[in-house]
Amino acid sequence: MSPQDVEAIERATLAAVAPDHVLEIDGWLVGIDGGTIGRARSAVPLRREMRFGGSTFDRMEAAYRARGLEPWFRIADGPELAQVEAELTRRGYSPSQPTLVKTGGAAGLVRLNTAPAEVIGRPDEAWGAVFLGDGFDPVDGAYRVKALSRSPEAVYAQVRSEGRTVAVGVASFGFGWASIHGMRTEKARRGEGLAGRVLSGLAQAALERGVERVFLQVEEANAPARGLYRRAGMAPAWRYRYWRP
Repeated sequence: MSPQDVEAIERATLAAVAPDHVLEIDGWLVGIDGGTIGRARSAVPLRREMRFGGSTFDRMEAAYRARGLEPWFRIADGPELAQVEAELTRRGYSPSQPTLVKTGGAAGLVRLNTAPAEVIGRPDEAWGAVFLGDGFDPVDGAYRVKALSRSPEAVYAQVRSEGRTVAVGVASFGFGWASIHGMRTEKARRGEGLAGRVLSGLAQAALERGVERVFLQVEEANAPARGLYRRAGMAPAWRYRYWRP
């Protein structure tokens, strides 16, 4: 991907999860937040090929610790950031939670399902309740509902069945991309193709806004979700890991 696309995706990612504070320090975008969303509370370089001195890390660490937070860093795999990984290792950080950034076209997502989910402008209580259901961490779920509800330029998809909302997702628009987050399906309804309906609805909303390019992020271990995104034509752009003390 072009350097401009990488930077646009990183900025759109942070905008979508709406951290409490966002700083820019020497070419890094620094999300500062006390919640559970890793993307909202980690620092990420906006460019792949740049050298960073130790003073940059000193400033970022100080920004987190001044707010009583542990510093986290979100680093893409690849030789361009080998120096960054070496510096983090020297400072006592280690990587975990490998996650893929996947990109594709909205048209491919629309074709996933001929019965797209309903799209609404603001999430309601039933939309948020999916995050608090059986099989989800209630603390994490409540925080995600709060963060995603304040995403700028966002729309919210929902599938309702028998008077209940059973599958949800959100798309945020900015920097030339539609970013999809917050995909959740009620535990008892998984395997019914509801996630495809959510993706189709969100992609249709993107096309209606003239936005064709879509990205999303999925943990590498989540094989079912990766298969769904692959069928929709989403291809890996890069893999990143979180570096924590």
